[in-house]
Amino acid sequence: MATSRRVFTLRLSDEVFDKIGILASKERRSMTNYIELVLLRHLAEVEQQAQEADTKHQTPVP
Repeated sequence: MATSRRVFTLRLSDEVFDKIGILASKERRSMTNYIELVLLRHLAEVEQQAQEADTKHQTPVP
């Protein structure tokens, strides 16, 4: 079963492109897969921080 995936253009400087290529190669990933992995990790981190912030702001129930 095919998964729906969006395609978009990402413009990078040569320097950033080369650095991502090196990091992707070290993990034996394609650049596309590596960029997706990094974004997923970042999103998980942001969501975790948001949950922690929400927890701190909740009033404890007696």
